[in-house]
Amino acid sequence: MTEKMIDFQTDPSKYRHWRVEYDGPVANLYMDVDEDGGLFEGYQLKLNSYDLGVDIELSDIVQRMRFEHPEVKVVVMRSGKDNVFCAGANIRMLGGAAHSHKVNFCKFTNETRNTYEAAEADSGQKYIAAIKGSCAGGGYELALACNYIMLTDDSTSNVALPEVPLLAVLPGTGGLTRVTDKRQMRRDRADVFCAMEEGIRGKRAKEWKLVDEVVPNSRFDDTVAERAREFAAASPRPDDVTGISLTPLKREIGADAVTYSTVEVELDRKGRKATITVKGPEGDAPADMDAFVAQGAEAWMLRAARELDDAILHLRLNEMELGLWAIRTEGDPAQVMAHEALLLDNRDHWLANEVLQLWKRVLKRVDVTSRSLVALVEHGSCFAGVLAELLFAVDRSYMMEDEFEGDNRPMASVTLSQSNFGQYPMGNDLSRLATRFIGDEASVEAARAQIGEALEAEEADELGLVTYILDDIDWEDEIRIFMEERASFSPDAMTGMEANLRFTGPETMETRIFGRLTAWQNWIFNRPNAVGPDGALQRYGSGVRGDYNMERV
Repeated sequence: MTEKMIDFQTDPSKYRHWRVEYDGPVANLYMDVDEDGGLFEGYQLKLNSYDLGVDIELSDIVQRMRFEHPEVKVVVMRSGKDNVFCAGANIRMLGGAAHSHKVNFCKFTNETRNTYEAAEADSGQKYIAAIKGSCAGGGYELALACNYIMLTDDSTSNVALPEVPLLAVLPGTGGLTRVTDKRQMRRDRADVFCAMEEGIRGKRAKEWKLVDEVVPNSRFDDTVAERAREFAAASPRPDDVTGISLTPLKREIGADAVTYSTVEVELDRKGRKATITVKGPEGDAPADMDAFVAQGAEAWMLRAARELDDAILHLRLNEMELGLWAIRTEGDPAQVMAHEALLLDNRDHWLANEVLQLWKRVLKRVDVTSRSLVALVEHGSCFAGVLAELLFAVDRSYMMEDEFEGDNRPMASVTLSQSNFGQYPMGNDLSRLATRFIGDEASVEAARAQIGEALEAEEADELGLVTYILDDIDWEDEIRIFMEERASFSPDAMTGMEANLRFTGPETMETRIFGRLTAWQNWIFNRPNAVGPDGALQRYGSGVRGDYNMERV
């Protein structure tokens, strides 16, 4: 597969694989994949199969649905092709892709599924899957992430997760977990379902909880439309609201840097690290939500979230050998707090809610990124409120203590807001502070008592908010030693260690998908039974089954 830079920025004028028809509170989202529109050469996207490029478009649609079309209360996901809903991830693409691309592809598709799955709870926007034709593998996973699944009752329409018997891999975007945790399918029936190639049709699919409703083909379209109207009428999403335009990001990609208006990324390939600097707002917060809406995509809280999100995705897929990310901030903590406070004080405003929910999603993307993460709390930084969440998302943090010779920037501080105690939960449904202090509620409450205070190094250290505080004498050497050491460790060991340590506490469907399922898929994607020359992925379509090493390990 030819290497090229993958760009996660797109817009409706560039879509090749999806189209949307808007009808008041209902949007009909058609998957109509262009066979010749693959992200790379060497495969065709037949039968509505998809690659990363297809999912980049879907992710953009889901995001725009929330910001540009707040009038939409129900999204009906359909196929634009006859006799097939979606055949899932393209097998030729998977067979030819590097291991790292396969894993990052699955991670991004998982994040996209989670985003529209949560749209109902977060924004009152419900997704319906209207299945006509075969719906297999990743196609059924697209449907599983919808909030309601409708299936045509005919001789060709079915749902299936055939990855295990056909490809010797697992459903890569949450299928195994959603049939049990979300659909609450019996374990023994799930075992049968996930081991069969042909899938399940009609009333049996409903009986086994694989779909919510089965409708005769003659009444299917009318019933889908009726159901969409019913769900729209029950939605709490406001009527008569006008969205904002998600204008293109201001971004420059150079040889050693990626620069946005609020985010700068410095690339040190020799040191195998990237330094991400998030800049706080330059001006006062908007006076009210009318002023915020008027700023649209230029409002700092929205602009910074979008730019940081794009930077994360760029580094994940295009700079895979930069295994250490150092996260910095620059700016006035009081300004960050003021900009965030406007949204927190107006959570019931649709746009305030959407921006806060976007920050939740961006921070979750940080949590599950397989890079070593360190935060540097320097003089002049603004780890406050929502940006303090970055401090609690990293694997360790270093903070400047006392004055540094020749440094006249404001003293390093950490400022907590109410948002740090639940506004942006992790995948385990806990705040990052509750996860940090798991089982130690006293430490969480001690931190809560300091909301709004600019906590300098000694206070932050006593509260457990940073890993190390270092003075002028030790700062440079300690940071250098840490970075050199971290870059020298095995990336495999680091990924495993970090992923295990970041998520403490209760397991949820989300942590099971990103943790347990991803870990197994990562391993299986390396095994010859799946990807070897005689493995199932390579032999798929040849008429010859994979040649397996039958040892259980």
